[in-house]
Amino acid sequence: MRRRQKYHSMFREKKKVVTFELVKELFSWGFYTLFALFVAFVLVLAFGKRVRTIGDSMESSLSNGQSVLVDRIVYKLFSPSKGDVIVFLPNGNEKSHYYIKRVVAVSGETVQIKDGILYVNDEAVSDDAHDYDKMEEAGIAENEITLGNGEFFVLGDNRNSSEDSRSANIGVVKLSTIAGKAWFSYGSSNGNNGFVK
Repeated sequence: MRRRQKYHSMFREKKKVVTFELVKELFSWGFYTLFALFVAFVLVLAFGKRVRTIGDSMESSLSNGQSVLVDRIVYKLFSPSKGDVIVFLPNGNEKSHYYIKRVVAVSGETVQIKDGILYVNDEAVSDDAHDYDKMEEAGIAENEITLGNGEFFVLGDNRNSSEDSRSANIGVVKLSTIAGKAWFSYGSSNGNNGFVK
């Protein structure tokens, strides 16, 4: 009989009482959970677009079939800069695949390709001669092109194997057709993964 009473009293002692601290802790957990969901939503909105490179036009920066994460917010706040690797739909064509190219000239500048060398504002781009092969085709940039407001001239890093702004069916890229900035790449078989430079 005593044993039963002893166990009975043990069970009665284990009943929890709802306290202010418990309620405060539950609200705290709820707040942090909602905050984490909000941050996840913003990150997916900002960086959630993923595209694949097609072809070798961006070698050695990006390789064929490599996945690239796109920052879709940065160009809503700032304009693309020279050297940025952008993701865009040529002429805004929704049926086309996304192109990934490097910005070499921005709004207000003039562009021309002479003797395989890129000229911006009548000056040869020094990186062009050292880092890239001489371009075999000047395309529409054989004649000087002046970029209007919200227009950009883009080239692939593998200049002689790239369809880019030199091509008449792509031409200058308008800000309205840019999906965002390529910022991280992964899935490369040659170990070329990480932040896009």
